[in-house]
Amino acid sequence: MGPSQKPNVCGRLSRRALGFFSRDAGMVQRTNLGILRALVCQIFGNITDATLSHGILIVMYSSGLVRLYSFQAITKQFMQQKLDLGCACRWGGTTGTVGEAPFGIPCNIKITDTPPLLFEVSSLENAFQIGGHPWHYIITPNKKKQKGVFHICALKDNSLAKNGIQEMECCSLESDWIYFHPDASGRIIHVGPNQVKVLKLSEVENNSAQHQISEDFVILANREKNKNENLPTVTASGRVVKRNFSILDDDPEQETFKIVDYEDELDLLSVVAVTQIDAEGKAHLDFHCNEYGTLLKSIPLVESWDVTYSHEVYFDRDLVLHIEQKPSRVFSCYVYQMVCDPGEEEETTDKRSKTDHNNFKF
Repeated sequence: MGPSQKPNVCGRLSRRALGFFSRDAGMVQRTNLGILRALVCQIFGNITDATLSHGILIVMYSSGLVRLYSFQAITKQFMQQKLDLGCACRWGGTTGTVGEAPFGIPCNIKITDTPPLLFEVSSLENAFQIGGHPWHYIITPNKKKQKGVFHICALKDNSLAKNGIQEMECCSLESDWIYFHPDASGRIIHVGPNQVKVLKLSEVENNSAQHQISEDFVILANREKNKNENLPTVTASGRVVKRNFSILDDDPEQETFKIVDYEDELDLLSVVAVTQIDAEGKAHLDFHCNEYGTLLKSIPLVESWDVTYSHEVYFDRDLVLHIEQKPSRVFSCYVYQMVCDPGEEEETTDKRSKTDHNNFKF
């Protein structure tokens, strides 16, 4: 009996369409990434990761170097044979239909030389993002002491934008994070434990060649000043000692931002804020106007929120999903359905010319 045949990716996708995806989905992803890495390692050497995005091949190295190549140019230069899905093909001495099991999709690109380099930059932990109008990129300088410092630079000439060094003044166990706004406005979202900054990119006055970063709006956590800070203490000898201490910005007993997301169809920013009360944590989901940051609605989550567990919250139109991963790979999924409040709907009957996000509840 010969060696067992490796499961075909197309077969896994067919099984996934029938609902057998809990194990197959990860295998499909690992198989596709494995093919991509095999393609890249042929010529690019020892890399740590590679991915495709918007027709760009992104290659990452352990040194922090990130290189960008045109995948369209690679396919044009190194494709061995053009294949069409659903059409018959002869490959490697075997005839079959492209995209159907067991023939699958042959790896028909063999890179034999280094393609033209589009762009390269060095960044801590390969953190690299592109966005904005005109194109800019965000990196962290490739030094450990620079962790938490973000540089926003122009893609065309690598020049640093005015006020382009962004560093959130916070002391926390978890790092803040930054990314280009997914609404294609060219703005930037910078999230810390107690504030969410939405930054805008604009031309410098009287200098259209240079751009600057400025605050569009800021969402702040609802916190009270710690009453125990700097309180004097009387020692046994009667000496008064003033205590100086500061709690962490992401201390569980303070309201802390955990998740920020954007719902494009409703044009809303959703923010999950969590506070640890006694032994259990309570969370609420806040909806903010994407244009001005105004708080429109706050929805308390019924279930408790354990900060030691992994959490994901998804907001899509009228549904909110909260997925909680507990120890031993035990998952819980909480589903919230948005419904219109009839009472408030009547009050807003004469205001239909305006967009109002307040007449709904979960």
